Amino acid sequence: MIAAIIFFVLAGFSGFFLSAPKNFPSGAAIVIEKGTGLAEISDKLKKEGFIKNKYAFALYARVFNKSKKIKYGKYLFNEPVSIFSLLSRFTKGEFGFKPVKVTVAEGLTAKKISELFGDFENFDKEEFLEKTVNMEGYLFPDTYLFLLFAETEQIIGTMTDNFKKKAGDVGKDIVIMASLIEKEVPDSDDRKIVSGILWKRLKLGMALQVDAVFPYITGKQKVLLEDLKIDSPYNTYLHKGLPPGPISNPGLDAIEAAKNPKETPYLYYLSGKDGKTRFAKTFSEHLRNKEKYLQ
Repeated sequence: MIAAIIFFVLAGFSGFFLSAPKNFPSGAAIVIEKGTGLAEISDKLKKEGFIKNKYAFALYARVFNKSKKIKYGKYLFNEPVSIFSLLSRFTKGEFGFKPVKVTVAEGLTAKKISELFGDFENFDKEEFLEKTVNMEGYLFPDTYLFLLFAETEQIIGTMTDNFKKKAGDVGKDIVIMASLIEKEVPDSDDRKIVSGILWKRLKLGMALQVDAVFPYITGKQKVLLEDLKIDSPYNTYLHKGLPPGPISNPGLDAIEAAKNPKETPYLYYLSGKDGKTRFAKTFSEHLRNKEKYLQ
């Protein structure tokens, strides 16, 4: 009889401390910083009114092996919750915020991608550009769902991981070629033909003469005749071979075209004013296409 009484007293005592406080800050958010220890988290939760007793929270987390599974981030609580629910959300990363949809279009540069995250709380554009200086081409274009407080490093990691998942193990030359194709030709079938032409030019020791590099060099969309003389390693008119790096972040279609070039008798191509790509076997035929489709 005495044992039963003790059991119920202890159960009621623990239940009291594990339940939500009367003045639980409904509608408020709390931030669990990266690298924060259990004692610090417990103390912060108590100070901000989310729990009744910091020791009860820490004890429960340790007993149920949850202390090292807490995911850092910003959590929103619209209604009072017990320590059980609190820890469950912390360990599952259920932040309580609606994710923001961000669409990264094919062919954007790292600089253009950075502009998509201007409203994100913890996003640092300069940090993004600094950390992605060698990642141009590997920030995979896709539609992403990010929390508004996602950090710069997390965004970069998500995009590069997505590249590995969707594109697989792709060599640097393929990514560079795909970045050129992405900006040069919109049609999927034409891309394979252009891929064949560009790889053929490389084998023949010809300059690639790809106009799409110039917006990357100058930062301007319009390509001028004088741009062809710019002394840049990315100038495919002055320098033979592939550029030193990708000029954009290509999508899967352009990557597949770079990997699977179509063999044709063509050696020249141009994009007409009507948006269609015209091909030519000889330079004289190419000049005629210029007169016909670019005038």
